[in-house]
Amino acid sequence: MINRLLKKFWIFFWSNPRLCVFLSLRKLGLLQKMPDKEYLKYQFKSTMGYSLDLENPQTFAEKLQWLKLYNYNPNHTSMADKFDAKKYVSEKTGGGGYIIPTLGIYENVNDINFDVLPNQFVLKCTHDSGGIFICRNKNSLNIKKVKEQLNRRLKINYYFPNREYPYKNIKPRIIAEQYMSDNGTTELKDYKFYCFHGIPQFLYLSEGLDNHDTAKISYLSLDWKRLPFHRTDFKEFENLPQKPACFEDMIQLAKILADGAIFVRVDLYEINGQIYFSEFTFFPGGGFTQIEPKEYAYKIGDLIKLPEVCK
Repeated sequence: MINRLLKKFWIFFWSNPRLCVFLSLRKLGLLQKMPDKEYLKYQFKSTMGYSLDLENPQTFAEKLQWLKLYNYNPNHTSMADKFDAKKYVSEKTGGGGYIIPTLGIYENVNDINFDVLPNQFVLKCTHDSGGIFICRNKNSLNIKKVKEQLNRRLKINYYFPNREYPYKNIKPRIIAEQYMSDNGTTELKDYKFYCFHGIPQFLYLSEGLDNHDTAKISYLSLDWKRLPFHRTDFKEFENLPQKPACFEDMIQLAKILADGAIFVRVDLYEINGQIYFSEFTFFPGGGFTQIEPKEYAYKIGDLIKLPEVCK
């Protein structure tokens, strides 16, 4: 068994030497100066398993790569910034009350005064994805470890791993937010609306994303029915939870916030019957999410109409 696997590896290596060199250099962090187009072609092949066609992109993933390269919008930087996005949402909704309260904003980990923070709070980086630390009991919080991890993340430009241009010029900061719980539960459900040309078309419901082993994701239609495709990297909900009473209002809010974008995912929470904004995501999974069955990668891609003048 091991010999067969080794044989397949060497066949792959010798038939794809440039790809293997790319993967090795990426692991070492030596590809920052590679042009975006060339970088994305290598990364796409290594991640998705087929070649990136930028001349005639068809799948959802291909069109997201096209948008990275040819649809630069300076407003996307402030929308991707976890702190500046709050101001954007407030302006778009006339101060509609969808914002989770901010407890502090910091440029340096040593500026965080943990003594004045409440017993429960959330810390997150404004310039990346996944840089979040949930404190449910300050007495058991390893402050030194949290500072070390936040400090490492502050030094990362999140643009480089997947060439997501909205992150390139975000000022690295740390934001402290009020800890939110839904009727006493520790896990919030995310309602992530996929919006194409300003119109929500479907969403995925997620829960427990801070633990990949137990996290659940299911794609749903806007009438709260399970869709016939799924992600390959997460489990699905066995039984769908009840649709939120404010779900129609969530759809309308997503539409308001997505206005003007060719594609954006608008992430919302429903907490104790109230809608809260989470974040904007222009390239879910960096633009490299695997969808099964594969035919839906094309069907979702059809929802993006690229500007003809730029093709």
